[in-house]
Order: sequence, then structure tokens, then C-alpha cells
Amino acid sequence: MNYLGLDFSSLIVTIIAVFIAGVIRGYSGFGFAMVAVTSISLVIPPARVVPLVLILEVMASISLVPKVWRDIDWYSLRWLLAGSLLATPFGVYLLANIPAEPMRISISLLVLVAAILLLRGWAWKRMPGRPLILTTGIACGILNGAAAIGGPPVILLYLSSPAGVEVSRASIIAYFLGIDTMSLIMASIQGLTTFQTLLLTVVCLVPLLIGIAVGSRMFTKVDKESFRHHVLVLLIILAIAGLLRGIII
Repeated sequence: MNYLGLDFSSLIVTIIAVFIAGVIRGYSGFGFAMVAVTSISLVIPPARVVPLVLILEVMASISLVPKVWRDIDWYSLRWLLAGSLLATPFGVYLLANIPAEPMRISISLLVLVAAILLLRGWAWKRMPGRPLILTTGIACGILNGAAAIGGPPVILLYLSSPAGVEVSRASIIAYFLGIDTMSLIMASIQGLTTFQTLLLTVVCLVPLLIGIAVGSRMFTKVDKESFRHHVLVLLIILAIAGLLRGIII
């Protein structure tokens, strides 16, 4: 596996993580980066993982957006993307200049906090206004550029709002397509997207697409709250594993 820069066990972990994250993404519209980055960062440095996950996220969104186009909340999406566009360059700068272990610990902490908040049922009584939406977009831009996990703030925004499941899922999918495309372009400018990254992306493409297909099918058949609970528990477990590895090793 020298042409990928990975040993065999690391490659297997990466492929399995991409498949599981793809299932979660296909079902919920979010969670791919949180699961993939937290899992793959256990065996690969974050600076290599993030560009890979960004490319896969864009591919995942492209495959899902046509199916949810009519349900997207365009008002909130515009302001989220505006804030993210302003903040993403700073996040990419952090990615290129922060050592692996502090980045791994930061990623795990952010995922852990977001998962616990969602699990506790955080909720707004009415849709947030423009200032909060814009601030959420800025936070997402920093986190997505630095660690490909801009999802937690926007997921909290939609899932804690009165918006229905279909609208929340559709808007999150569309947001990820925009923010991940921005982050990928900026990461490439920083020289973080290498030939090895592109090769690994090709290897991961099949498990990604299979996972998305499985997850999308589950969305129409499985109880949403039950699966959501399982996803959040999985995220908490992965975040704790990442924290332990970053602190102990």
C-alpha cells in the first residue's frame, strides 16, 4: 500500500469508516465528516484525513442534492454560506499550521459536545433570526476549514429549530455541498490535497456510494428518532476514543 502511503490495517479502517459514515450521511443528511474524521484520524494524521473527507463529502452531497432540492430552506442557507465563506480561510490556516495531536483532541472534543447537545434534545421555540444564522455560518466555516467538521453548529441550528425533518435534512445536505466545496478549494491552495489523497479518494469511492445508497433506503423505512439516537451514541464513542488516543499516546 506504499502508493497510498498507508499500511494494510490503516486502509481497512479507512474503508470501513467511509462506508459507515456513508450510511449515516445517506440517512440523516449529516454525520459523514464527524464519523469519518474521528475514525480515520485514529490511524492517519488529520492534515491528510481532512482533504480526503472534504472530497468525499462533496461527492456525497452531489449524489443527494437532486433528491432534496424542493425541501431546501434557501433563506437560512444563504446566510449560513455567507458566514462560512468569510471564516473558512482562517480554518484552513489552522489546519495547515496546527500539529496532529492537538488537532485530533480538538476534533474529538467538538464532536463530543455536539453529540451530547443533540442527544439531550436541545430545541428552539422558533426559527433563529439572521444574526444567529450568520454567526453559526462563521463557526461552521472555521471548524470545516480546520477539521472538516463544520457540521455540528449547523446541525444544532436545524435540528433544534421548528423546521421539519425533511426541510432540516435537505438544507443540511445543500449547506455541506457549498461549505465543503469552499474548504476543498482552499485546502488545495494550501497544498494539502496531494496525489496520494486523490488515489485514496478513488479507493474510498465505492464504499462511500454503497453506504449512501443503504442509508438513503433506510431513511424511508427506519424510525428516524431511533436511528438518530444510535448515530449520536456512535459519535460519542468515537469522540471518546479519539480523546483517549490524543491524551495517552
